[in-house]
Amino acid sequence: MESNFFSIKPEILSPAGDMERLITAVNFGADAVYLAGRDFGMRTSSSNFTQNELIKAVSFAHKNNVKVYLTCNTLPTNEEVDKLPEFIEYAKSAEVDAIIVADIGVLQIVKKYAPGVDIHISTQAGVVNYLNAQALYDLGAKRVILARELTLDDIATIRAKTDKNLELEVFVHGSMCVSFSGRCLISSYLTGRDANRGDCAQPCRWKYSLVEENRKDQLFPIVEENGGTYLFNSRDLCMIEHIPEIIKAGATSLKIEGRAKSAYYAAVTTNAYKNALDLFMNKKPFEPWIRQELEKISHREYSTGFFLGNEPGQVHSNGGYIREYDVVAVCDAYRDGIMEVSQRNKFFKGDILEILNPKNKPFDLKVEKILDEWGNELESAPHAMQKLFIPVESAIIPGAYLRKRRC
Repeated sequence: MESNFFSIKPEILSPAGDMERLITAVNFGADAVYLAGRDFGMRTSSSNFTQNELIKAVSFAHKNNVKVYLTCNTLPTNEEVDKLPEFIEYAKSAEVDAIIVADIGVLQIVKKYAPGVDIHISTQAGVVNYLNAQALYDLGAKRVILARELTLDDIATIRAKTDKNLELEVFVHGSMCVSFSGRCLISSYLTGRDANRGDCAQPCRWKYSLVEENRKDQLFPIVEENGGTYLFNSRDLCMIEHIPEIIKAGATSLKIEGRAKSAYYAAVTTNAYKNALDLFMNKKPFEPWIRQELEKISHREYSTGFFLGNEPGQVHSNGGYIREYDVVAVCDAYRDGIMEVSQRNKFFKGDILEILNPKNKPFDLKVEKILDEWGNELESAPHAMQKLFIPVESAIIPGAYLRKRRC
């Protein structure tokens, strides 16, 4: 089934675990970012934002015509409910554009204490049909973030059978959870860390063996190959080559997972999806370099998740990441043919580096000369965060990343 909403350009929604990642996402083309305060968010591993930091974040984003969505999508306990009004009031005072909730009670609190602020329903709510989506819209939700288990046909049906003003958001890239819509108890059982309160230890990524009831001291590996079996380990989602189908199904927001991931991850994924979307909206063909970009971040094996209905989301070979590139420096300034950078990993004079400018296709640079802050020429850059100067003919935008392929 195909929606008639395909002419509407959806937003690129990027993760922002802290101020550095927010600035990076904005600079590399995000239309909106999602982030958390210090309470009620689903990522305790991120730095997240204090009240003052949230105000600064919203101000910076709005100056760049980027929206900010605040997560309040944990399921609050009875003891926490009394803290909600103050949290919601400060979110409104910070002028966030929307608050993301997973609980109907929290939805009602937002309506009472933050009138005029949009309400988005979290994927944690597990919305899989048009009846639920419409009911949430009738309760006051502006947007529903659909469950990740849906196919493109499912999304198109929801779009066709709900109010045209209801926005539909879908995840298009990033880590996938083995449990339905992220509702998992494995972490709580094994480590005492509650995944539904943003504190998942990710035991689904671990290697498992069987234990027979009468031989508890003897492990039986579950293997088909020497690497063992990772029974619960989901592949990462990547829909970069299927943006036309997602738009035609009726999605109004394309969401990138990863608030706990690096600023470089936010830069590459935002840049890739922004360029892919712009090409499609301008009726231009997809360019292969965009797909190649997503191989240059740390990731697990990719899949299309449940969207196409024909590809398993599990990988049984290993629980680790694929890492083929290292960030070696970040551009701080560019003046008169000289790029000032902060070093991140060691690189050498003579190296071929890739430069990723915000909102642009990357290009190669051979490092002909490295200078320190006193003008001394160096053979290598071994010191983390050292200020260095590199002559370069092309203009480099501050915030650009310099990366090197691993040997």
